Amino acid sequence: MPSTKRTVDYLAERLFEAGCRRAYGMPGGEVLTLVNALAKAGIEFVLVKHENSAAFMAEGDYHRTGAPGILVATLGPGAMNGVNAIANALQDRVPMIVLTGCVDADEAQTYTHQVMDHSAVFSAITKQSFRLTVDSCDIIADRAVNLATDPRLGPVHIDVPIAVANATVSLPKLRRRSRSTIVVPTVGPDLDQARDWVATAKRPVMIVGVDAMNDGAGADIKTFCETHSVPFITTYKAKGIVKETHPLCLGGAGLSPLADQQLLPFVRAADLILLAGYDPIEMRPGWREVWDPNQTNVIDISSVANDHYMHQSSLSFVADTGATLSALLGNAGQSTWPDGEIAAVKAALAGAFPEDEAWGPAAIIDECRQVMPENTLATADSGAHRILLSQMWPCYEPRGLMQSSAFCTMGCAVPLAMGAKIASPDRPVVSFSGDAGFLMVAGELATAKELEIKPIFVVFVDASLALIELKQRQNQMQNQGVDFGHHDFAAIGQAFGGVGVSVSSRAALRDALKAAQSADTFTVIAAQIDRGAYDGRI
Repeated sequence: MPSTKRTVDYLAERLFEAGCRRAYGMPGGEVLTLVNALAKAGIEFVLVKHENSAAFMAEGDYHRTGAPGILVATLGPGAMNGVNAIANALQDRVPMIVLTGCVDADEAQTYTHQVMDHSAVFSAITKQSFRLTVDSCDIIADRAVNLATDPRLGPVHIDVPIAVANATVSLPKLRRRSRSTIVVPTVGPDLDQARDWVATAKRPVMIVGVDAMNDGAGADIKTFCETHSVPFITTYKAKGIVKETHPLCLGGAGLSPLADQQLLPFVRAADLILLAGYDPIEMRPGWREVWDPNQTNVIDISSVANDHYMHQSSLSFVADTGATLSALLGNAGQSTWPDGEIAAVKAALAGAFPEDEAWGPAAIIDECRQVMPENTLATADSGAHRILLSQMWPCYEPRGLMQSSAFCTMGCAVPLAMGAKIASPDRPVVSFSGDAGFLMVAGELATAKELEIKPIFVVFVDASLALIELKQRQNQMQNQGVDFGHHDFAAIGQAFGGVGVSVSSRAALRDALKAAQSADTFTVIAAQIDRGAYDGRI
């Protein structure tokens, strides 16, 4: 028998079917029916203070659950507030369903208050923008979920007119697209050539990226690298896909000049480069055309065809990362890098990022990693501290360090940590922010208090846009537009009902971290550092 429901009930039920259990946002009159439908379907609505934070919380939730994040925003200013984080989701390959309310088409002909063309904006920063209709509400819902979760992952927008949201419709059956299966060829000249290269390589290296993480390829990468003695580098987003304590792991790359000084020559010396789900959107210009596929054998395994021209390859497989590596797997036993280059690079990287600093950003990161449990989930805002953190914070699991790696937007660490904590309340969660990025989202401390979640917020306090100020000096420019007031971040934390502590030594930081783990509310730790503290360290 056909069932009669509101259109948004079909939409909400499809999202629940996809594993979504929370939606984040700020309601307006135009989305009340939608919020009601989400709750009815079993999807909790989490009220935040700003839509941009809501989208990052939805991303943090996704990193813990694997289900697409949901952002809900009302028309006009509400929808536009989320633009930054939605664009980030597109570049950082994050599946997200963006639900916005809008007035009906006929109403928009004579009513102009807050009315704008949402699709004109969102079409440029999502994989696709839909307008919900009555008769196709289930199809649009299914298409949106599949688009968001198809390679490469990304956000999808659905505009929901008020009258459509309230309309009832009787659909004879649920229409769902069958998920396609990625088939990896087991025979063929390209596969034979790739296997031969793997079997004969003396100086192989693998670069692992976000596609491999999204493919869940960690176990296959570990097996392949151990079998063929292949050292591997990851992008920042793929950190922890194999435990970074693994002897073949050379850590993260793509942003730190100090790390690149060691890693780029190593890659150039390779006779085989395996690009395992490597999406160069995370990398900087120094990683453009690092190798010549006419001189070095390069095997590229990616979820979509290479159209970026950041690098070229000798052989390209558009397929699942893990399945392709399994197809390339040969017999164990060959020796690689016979002159001890792997150990030398690991030692050089350790020397470039020493952990014995008495006090400063490196000491703060080292102390946090020592005190916090191994299963701590961490988030990083954009700025100088992120470069250092991404090199010094070892990850023991995929998504153990969450950050805006491709879009590099500020203000993400606090809401990412909150979304992760909401989804995984039993895991310790710590966010690392510069003081400028923290100020962008300080209002969400009220949300943390209201939700009674207890993440730890570490703020690097130097009253400056440290990375930009460093670049100014490196370019012999005068200090301009990068300094601001020295604010009391501990007091800000206290004002919102949390614990606030200001520290300027390892011992004080250690005590604050230990206390924060048993506190009955969130904690803000303001770590005071000197101007120029990142000089020579990133």
